[in-house]
Amino acid sequence: MSPLTPPPRLKPMWRVVVEVAFIVFLFYANLLMGEFTRVNGQGKTLAFALHDIVTPANFLIALIGALIGYTIFEFLRRKL
Repeated sequence: MSPLTPPPRLKPMWRVVVEVAFIVFLFYANLLMGEFTRVNGQGKTLAFALHDIVTPANFLIALIGALIGYTIFEFLRRKL
């Protein structure tokens, strides 16, 4: 076993963490794109846009959505 390979009992948990983190990443990427298309004014910087979208409420929405999405995809994986 290489140092980067997690122990077998932790593999399912790492899979959950990676998939949920990817869904959260997609959520924030979508918010960031929307922030730049919604308000395309002068002086709109990446830092300003990130300040607008990285909030506790958005993180909670992203986390809940990611967990729901993960659950649905796991259900579909097992059914199909």
